[in-house]
Amino acid sequence: MHGLSRRNLFYMRKFAEAYPSNEFVQRPVAQLPWAHHVILLDKVKTAEIRDFYVAKSLENGWSRDILSLQIKSGLHERQGKAISNFDDRLPALQSDLAQQLTKDPYLFDFLTLQDDYQEKDLENALTSHITKFLLELGAGFAFVGKQYHLEVGDQDFYIDLLFYHLKLHCYVVIELKRGKFQPEFAGKLNFYLSVVDDQLKTAADQPSVGLLICQDKDKVVAEYALKDINKPIGIAEYRLTESIPADLQGTLPSVEDLERESSQATKVDQ
Repeated sequence: MHGLSRRNLFYMRKFAEAYPSNEFVQRPVAQLPWAHHVILLDKVKTAEIRDFYVAKSLENGWSRDILSLQIKSGLHERQGKAISNFDDRLPALQSDLAQQLTKDPYLFDFLTLQDDYQEKDLENALTSHITKFLLELGAGFAFVGKQYHLEVGDQDFYIDLLFYHLKLHCYVVIELKRGKFQPEFAGKLNFYLSVVDDQLKTAADQPSVGLLICQDKDKVVAEYALKDINKPIGIAEYRLTESIPADLQGTLPSVEDLERESSQATKVDQ
């Protein structure tokens, strides 16, 4: 071979050191484009973590930019880390998959909210940036709606965010809470899951899953809160970008922006 740059030779040597096995062509790593490998060699130091991102890139069809973003966000340290009762409330195969769809913490650093934001502001901002929100949630989530109406008896209730997960084949109810986790949050989410299973779930669907995403949680309190809950629920934290002053805060997207992002959401689900 001729005409190879010094940079190319450097990465080729680095690549050979990272993957010394003669069976390389049999491994998933062989299916990634060269540009992805350059990113992995630059940004990931250990073979185990590199294998994680190789598998995720192939599973989700990540571009180079998305791969870089996921590495920067420390996805390997957050994936599947939510506190949950999935092991006790779901069949083994679905339990493992449900756990892996969680993160802790969730990073909503694409949002800019003032210090005195309310839960409604967080909900509106996330749905206004639905494509980025779906990317952070992970592959398989399909957006059903926000403030989803449930009628029980003569009372009205509203789910913060309702999704359907294409791999789990179940509804996912997401409740957003500002501040510290309180045990009663789990009870309310348990109630919502019961109603969704009764009113929306069909015979073809698996049991609905709940995800409570709060600003702060105490691990011990969260574990006790889930101990006697009979529905599958995960509890995780979220992180925002640093708040900015009101006079510098960018406006939320217009209706046209929301429609455009929503139309792109299907691509993210895939």
